[in-house]
Amino acid sequence: MVWGAFDGGYANPETPEGARLVALPMKKNAKLSELTDNVYSDGALERVKVRVLGLPFQLNAYVNILSALGAGGYRDDSIQLDTIDYGDEHFTCFQFSYDWRLDNVENAKRLHNFIQEKSAYIKEEFKKRFGIEDHEVKFDIIAHSMGGLVTRYYLRYGPKDLPEDGSEPELTWEGAKYVDKAIFIGTPNAGSLNALKQLINGKDIGPFLPTYEASILGTMPSVYQLLPRMRHKAVLDQSGNPIDVFDPQIWEEFEWGLADPEQDRVLIDLLPEVNDPSERRKIALDHLKKSLKKAKQFQDSLDIPASPPKGLQLYLIAGDAVPTNSKLTYDTGAKIIELSENANGDGTVLRSSALMDERIGNEWKPKLITPIDWTNVMFLFTDHLELTKDPAFTDNILYLLLEKPKS
Repeated sequence: MVWGAFDGGYANPETPEGARLVALPMKKNAKLSELTDNVYSDGALERVKVRVLGLPFQLNAYVNILSALGAGGYRDDSIQLDTIDYGDEHFTCFQFSYDWRLDNVENAKRLHNFIQEKSAYIKEEFKKRFGIEDHEVKFDIIAHSMGGLVTRYYLRYGPKDLPEDGSEPELTWEGAKYVDKAIFIGTPNAGSLNALKQLINGKDIGPFLPTYEASILGTMPSVYQLLPRMRHKAVLDQSGNPIDVFDPQIWEEFEWGLADPEQDRVLIDLLPEVNDPSERRKIALDHLKKSLKKAKQFQDSLDIPASPPKGLQLYLIAGDAVPTNSKLTYDTGAKIIELSENANGDGTVLRSSALMDERIGNEWKPKLITPIDWTNVMFLFTDHLELTKDPAFTDNILYLLLEKPKS
């Protein structure tokens, strides 16, 4: 177990072997899509298992959303609700679990393959069960957090990769051919400052649990794709000027993340075959540049204003009551980041980020300005993970999936 259970036997990132298991490989002049390992996703994380001072306990993760869907009849073999026996009557619900370390474009490609595979399976089941040949199959997607970014890219571009020259791709809505409804829950459509803080400072999971160093997280292209846009002026210098967090020179100048010379103590573990510190740094900086470039291009592809094709409905469920980091100020002299402002959100994702509110950092106007043509938006007054536990979430998501008339 590499990640998701911390009750013994997991990959401890504070050891050389554990760090290499958690991190993605780095290789100079190699494409991000080529930097894969043997780690794979083993299903949606229902609960995080933790052992503290020898005592086991669990933290709920996605068990609430899985239970809500199960109560509505959306079942697969991995959703276990002991109180309800559905037999084999429900065969059209599937978990797309993915390696969240990877570039989100790569995961969109995998989502496409997953949908094609499950579509063929459902058609075969309809033929066997009901004698219906070539039944038309469309999916509803319920996506939490970064899963919403994977979904949005897939809807717009299907399995198509971003152009190698760095340009914007042609918006075809290829993935929308297979989807009726997409429900986004706490998705950081305009990024999250937490991603920047963790890429610079690393991440403490919690008391008695390991620390994930900045250079370990810095190997993961998806984390850079969660960075806030410069135009929203979320990261400022001491003079109040916005900092371009997608500029590799900024990372080198400020010694952030993989560009921090002190992170060489971790790079020694991640690159054990490279003995020269200067060569390790070249590999790390090459990976940093590739990840930032792909992240900027990925975000640009999602920021193109466009209305979805007829029949596709986009719903958003977001938090709107928990103080959430909205501005950070970087003191270049002291090399520290200070929280300078909070705003409404879910503690991780700002309300404005979920909406992709383009008024932020610009002239405020009374009506929402966003490149996403939302069918409907609902706000809940709770935090990022607890959104799916709220009774209003259960009531409304089952209404959207099961009862709302199709227009």
